[in-house]
Amino acid sequence: MRCSLDVLLDGLRESAEMPSQASLYHLSGLEAGSVARVRAVWPGLPVELRKQLIARLVELAEADFEVDFGAIFRLGLADEDAEVRVAAVEGLWEDEDVRLVPLLAAALREDGTPAVRAAAATSLGRFVLLGELEKIRPEPHAKAYEALLAACQDTAEHPEVQRRALESLAYADKEAVAELIREAYAAPDEKVRISAIFAMGRSADTRWARQVCQELSSPNPELRYEATRACGELQLSEAVAELEELADDADPEVQEAALWALGQIGGEKARKILERFCRTKDEATRTAAEAALDELEFMHGHLSDLFTRLIKESDG
Repeated sequence: MRCSLDVLLDGLRESAEMPSQASLYHLSGLEAGSVARVRAVWPGLPVELRKQLIARLVELAEADFEVDFGAIFRLGLADEDAEVRVAAVEGLWEDEDVRLVPLLAAALREDGTPAVRAAAATSLGRFVLLGELEKIRPEPHAKAYEALLAACQDTAEHPEVQRRALESLAYADKEAVAELIREAYAAPDEKVRISAIFAMGRSADTRWARQVCQELSSPNPELRYEATRACGELQLSEAVAELEELADDADPEVQEAALWALGQIGGEKARKILERFCRTKDEATRTAAEAALDELEFMHGHLSDLFTRLIKESDG
């Protein structure tokens, strides 16, 4: 009797149409022999079908952490279509297998499409972080860092790729990276400055407190958003008053980021602000405030207090 995977592959070959969502789960957790069968079929599928398939698998992987389409995403890294390659990189966002480092580094150096190189730069960031936390060996950490540094410093590289490389490099506690962040913040291009603020927050280095707080009043909502997030990541208690104002910002994403940041910073003043926003009539704002307050309790308060409050809410 033919297995479900072979039935799926035959259907793809014959109809060249998207199969049912349920049948796509047969592509999860594939062993070597099954991967070989998919590899034999994949390149012959119409490009539009490959795009649809990889995009749907990324959606399923984001919605269900138990599925594993890693083998398919690895196939997609070598696809002739750039959109498929970008989606494949994005699909591997949680994969911590260090054997991906040389593949992503090669894509960052050699792929002819900026969007693919930018996606690879973003993806390499987690390996820089893992290396800084000493959760992977020094060699893959160094390879990821060096590939990103080369891309960030390459003046001929596409600006989007340079920006994503800088954001990923921000995890590294190196003075060379701090200098790159400093240069990016001084750049005339506002997009580059947005990435600089993002990198400042990701760096967990409070040397950037002044620059981050300065951008809280930027007329550009993207800069306000990144500065607000950075305040939370850096846990800048001196920003609480301004974050309270930004929780009423005209931009809903800035509002939500301000509430999140207050939860990260903690303290009695932040707690009172969040409790006030938990009573607002706007459902989205109330939900964000409640999540931030729970985070504050988890990070800065007593878990017993959190559990007591949750029990009271469920009883009510």
